[in-house]
Amino acid sequence: MIKIKRKKTRQVKVGDIAVGGRSPITVQSMTKSKLHHRQAIIEEIRSLESCGCEIIRIAVPDRESVARLKSLISEGVFHVPLVADIQFDYRLALDCLEIGVDCIRINPGNIGKQEGLVKIIQLAAKKKAAIRIGVNAGSLKKDILKKNKGHLVDSMVDSALESVAFFEKHHFFNFKISAKASSVLDTIQVYQKISDKLDYPLHLGVTEAGPLLQGSIKSSLGLGILLSKGIGDTIRVSLTDRSQEEVRAGYLILNNLGLRKYGVDIVSCPTCGRTNTDLKSLATEVEHMTRNITIPLKIAVMGCVVNGPGEAKDSDLGIAMGKKKAAIFVKGKVIKRVETDSILDTFYQQLQTFIDR
Repeated sequence: MIKIKRKKTRQVKVGDIAVGGRSPITVQSMTKSKLHHRQAIIEEIRSLESCGCEIIRIAVPDRESVARLKSLISEGVFHVPLVADIQFDYRLALDCLEIGVDCIRINPGNIGKQEGLVKIIQLAAKKKAAIRIGVNAGSLKKDILKKNKGHLVDSMVDSALESVAFFEKHHFFNFKISAKASSVLDTIQVYQKISDKLDYPLHLGVTEAGPLLQGSIKSSLGLGILLSKGIGDTIRVSLTDRSQEEVRAGYLILNNLGLRKYGVDIVSCPTCGRTNTDLKSLATEVEHMTRNITIPLKIAVMGCVVNGPGEAKDSDLGIAMGKKKAAIFVKGKVIKRVETDSILDTFYQQLQTFIDR
């Protein structure tokens, strides 16, 4: 069995979460709700935390948003580290550091003059907060693009190196780096080059990846290739969908690479002419039933005896459908046979027994 050897990077702290230094690769997301939609964002935060999101990022576009975020922090809404996403106005970053966020995400391409960046660094050091240097393909400095004759990858790498040199010059080292593009190939190349040159922790992601299916595929390819090379310390799957789906996709990527063991991995056959049941609906029901389970568990949903307990014998728990009867099996051994129309109820009971033991 292949085991991925991760590159050992420097370790930084985002709140009480360690990023880098071979600590577990963390999964994070960004809220879709706006801060002035109070109840919606509270519900989204709670939902993210319940599905395993380890770091939550929130866009802070104006002073009113800072006040609303301060209220949430003072009320103890957050139980995981909080990142404030700041664009353009360095003063918003200072305000967020003052109210107690754990990390500031800034884009060196649009944050403004160096004097403002120095103030962010100084206050972050005082507050023992982290900073994420967020290089983005869509907002690179014009002088860097001109120097590289418009070459995107080289410009992104140079932007990251320039920011790192500036931070080091001001004796600040509690930072991580992201360098995202919407192109999977560009993203892979940028992160590989940065990883070759620096030992700071890297936040992986393919930006603007798209809706659920396309975005998940792009992210799986980009992040999967990088992670398989040992590159990456924290990840965010960017989807035009619910933020909870980003977290689930993140864990699925890590689980399938053997880098984390978290939540349920569902194995199901693609169906064929031997299938005598609506397996798609059954698999969807099982997925919905198990989506909030956080313990590592492999579950199989099979359409016939050919793809039944034998092929899924490494699953912790599974279903194999027949014409009139269905089998429930544990580690490849059938433990119960029931009528097909009662399989979900029986499976749920067995699942609860499995979890509680």
